[in-house]
Amino acid sequence: MGESLEARFIRRVERVVAVRPGEVAALLWSFGYFFALLAGYYVLRPLRDQMGIAGGVQNLPWMFTATFLAMLAVQPIYGAAVARLPRRRFIPLVYHFFVANIAIFWLLLTVGIARVEVAWAFFVWVSVFNLFAVSVFWSFLADLFSSEDGKRLFGFIGAGGTAGSLLGPTIALWLAGPLGPTNLLIVAALFIEFAVFCAFRLERAGGKRAHSTAAALDHAVQRVGGGWLAGIIQLFRSFYLAGAAIWVSLLSFTGTMLYLQQAALVAAAAHGATAQTRVFAGIDLAVGLMTLALQGLVTGRFIRRLGVGIALAFQPIVFAIGFAAVALAPEIGVVVVLQAIQRTANFAISNPARQILFTAVSREQKYKAKNVIDVVVVRGSDALYGWVYASFKALGLAVPQVAAIAAPVALAWAVLSLALGRAQARRAADDELLAARSP
Repeated sequence: MGESLEARFIRRVERVVAVRPGEVAALLWSFGYFFALLAGYYVLRPLRDQMGIAGGVQNLPWMFTATFLAMLAVQPIYGAAVARLPRRRFIPLVYHFFVANIAIFWLLLTVGIARVEVAWAFFVWVSVFNLFAVSVFWSFLADLFSSEDGKRLFGFIGAGGTAGSLLGPTIALWLAGPLGPTNLLIVAALFIEFAVFCAFRLERAGGKRAHSTAAALDHAVQRVGGGWLAGIIQLFRSFYLAGAAIWVSLLSFTGTMLYLQQAALVAAAAHGATAQTRVFAGIDLAVGLMTLALQGLVTGRFIRRLGVGIALAFQPIVFAIGFAAVALAPEIGVVVVLQAIQRTANFAISNPARQILFTAVSREQKYKAKNVIDVVVVRGSDALYGWVYASFKALGLAVPQVAAIAAPVALAWAVLSLALGRAQARRAADDELLAARSP
């Protein structure tokens, strides 16, 4: 008999990624989950960036601050839900809540009530949604997969998100004109609901993995427990988690400096909501193409051979070189190219490595401390560095001077990356030794 279609498909997947027997279903549902999630977000992202400009570039630091305050308000609610509900219940609940929010924004934008104020609120909301939705996804995966699994599989799973990040801006580019930017919200909501379906199937597939332990099988129905402030407290008790928090804060510093420069340059160069939306969507599309080319073939091999520390340091090094280039040639083309390259480095190499850091922490830390880092620390840093950038501008510093300040910060960030990589390797080795000794 000839080989079945399913067997041929699995064999082709095994050529691309070092997947093991019993892992294929979980791998593919993880891929689909991240694909749908980021496709929905990247339909929203160009609209968010355009609304940020509509609210006034000078008001972006205020919107970053509002985003941070919104994170602080939502974080205790999320912490309480995680503590009281099992994983299979709170994950769909988070995404259904965001879809309900999308419906409200669609109605407000369609009716045309207080457009500027709604634009500000939408910018803040998308910034909250992005981090919460993606943080929940990676917490789920860190709960399902081990450190060694992550080195093999997270790059390919990340490619699912990259494929979604390609489709999202493509849809925005093609349909922003015919449908109008507001109706793109409906498309985004459909993608997020499909992500919920994939999460449900991943829950089932994860429980059937050949090497799943009894404890792993119980994770879907067991509550994480702990207090609603446990995630914040854990950051002050662990140098490892504090180092991860500093890592993402430095990512925010460099990213904010670059993003605000880009926003000002695009506002000056492109006029009108549709034109600005297409510029941002074009950048997202370029990032997606470059990232997908790396993730499918390079990421897993890169991390396994060079280690988590080198992978973490990859993006800071790109930033250091890029800011040096901007300091020498402060032009819109250079800034846009740096934006595309650094985001590619993040999605393809450094972000999968950062997610591996959390495979070597406790289950409560995966859902609570990780969420505090991914959400509160990131947006708090965005707010802080937005005002730092505003201070730089008030002092009369131009693009070259800001880039010259950011470059050495990126080098210090690379040093931290190497230290975190060494700490993760020690923790993973200890976990493997403990598992080997367990009956």
